[in-house]
Amino acid sequence: MTARIYQQPKSAMQSGKAKTDTWVLEFEQTEARKPDPLMGWTGSGDTQAQVKLNFPTKDAAKAYAEKYGIPARVHATPPKSLKIQAYADNFR
Repeated sequence: MTARIYQQPKSAMQSGKAKTDTWVLEFEQTEARKPDPLMGWTGSGDTQAQVKLNFPTKDAAKAYAEKYGIPARVHATPPKSLKIQAYADNFR
């Protein structure tokens, strides 16, 4: 039962930075998904993959994982780069 810790990314549908400062501890799947023969939906018996825990800081998420003996990998947040350009650059 391993987990990964990452910072919540900005949604593609939002322009603001709401909820991007939270850190998430999410369990990885231990069992493959399989299609249901009757309905065709995919599912598995792994209920831990449905658990998503939110933390205010990376250290709080790591402390939680250490407290309960959960091996966790921390994924670094990629650096944010801004492309500054003027409106007039659209017409060149």
